[in-house]
Amino acid sequence: MGKEIILRPARGIRLGGSGGRLAERVLATAAAAIVALGMAACGGDNGGGTPAPTKATVKVGLAYDIGGRGDKSFNDAAAAGLERAKTDLNITANELEANATETENDKYNRLKLLCQGGFNPVIAVGFVYAGVDPANGPVSKAAKDCPNTKFAIIDSVVDAPNVASLVFAEEQGSFLVGAAAALKSTANHIGFVGGCKVDLIGKFEAGYIAGAKAVKPDIKVDVNYLSTPADRCSGFNDPAKGKTAAEGMYDAGADVVYQAAGGSGVGVFQAAKAKGKKAIGVDSDQYNTVDPALQSVIITSMLKRVDNAVFDFVKSMGENKFTPGVQVFDLKKDGVGYSTSGGFVDDIKAQLEDYKAKIISGQITVPTKPTG
Repeated sequence: MGKEIILRPARGIRLGGSGGRLAERVLATAAAAIVALGMAACGGDNGGGTPAPTKATVKVGLAYDIGGRGDKSFNDAAAAGLERAKTDLNITANELEANATETENDKYNRLKLLCQGGFNPVIAVGFVYAGVDPANGPVSKAAKDCPNTKFAIIDSVVDAPNVASLVFAEEQGSFLVGAAAALKSTANHIGFVGGCKVDLIGKFEAGYIAGAKAVKPDIKVDVNYLSTPADRCSGFNDPAKGKTAAEGMYDAGADVVYQAAGGSGVGVFQAAKAKGKKAIGVDSDQYNTVDPALQSVIITSMLKRVDNAVFDFVKSMGENKFTPGVQVFDLKKDGVGYSTSGGFVDDIKAQLEDYKAKIISGQITVPTKPTG
């Protein structure tokens, strides 16, 4: 630590009386200051002989799916995870929006813009960032162009050494809300509205129908998809179309409709309100995000914990623990579930929890593809 420093009274100073006590105090103060300076020069008191490390700020780039912040569903769940990271972790963030008419090249350019701006990691929210061909889609191309940047894509799988694929067991959570729909239906007739006819949304449909039929094998389930990839999955951001689809189901006799349609879901809720029927939300706890006038129609929501996935991924980056490859968030990992806000499923919660336990144990295997 260097030479030993010894403090002695200067010649002519007597350490007695009030003057002596003053001199003692001066010497004591000087000694403390010198000791502090000496410890700072030697790395403080962390015992390692080096300065205590300062955590680097993680610069997070996040690219939203169509609808962006304010969709009260999928994108907002991702935003909630980012907000939690801003509060709990040492990060800065840049968030970019998508638009309904953009191409895959537009998505690639958005991701490239973030990585070139020094953001690392870059998080792509939604399967659309994988593209029609995930091996050559927006995320894959950006990951190749920015090999030192770590990427995450939510809801799809992209095979690259610097990409983490964060996916969910949507069919498991949908099974539970399907069971809830059947238990609450007095008409023995329910419905499902999907935002786009793709394999991902098929998992929601498959789980929902399986859960409903586990309760009532003869229950009728109507299914309507609002769009296809050919029209860029526009059905995720068309509340009017969602309302029309749900109205048709309610008029045909259904009394509960589950929507997996992103921003179009509010139209389903509006239809339920107008027809005096019930609905089920998706991704977020939509009882807590919709206009209060619509809360009474939402009996539960299938929770897809995109917020947990985003937060955990950002946290792992701050800890230098990036893990590439597929990470599945299922019931066992609290990656999916159902909400209880409003108290509408309190009377059937024991039955739903029994189904949940059986899925986790493997006693029930939930299908991932519709049978029809």
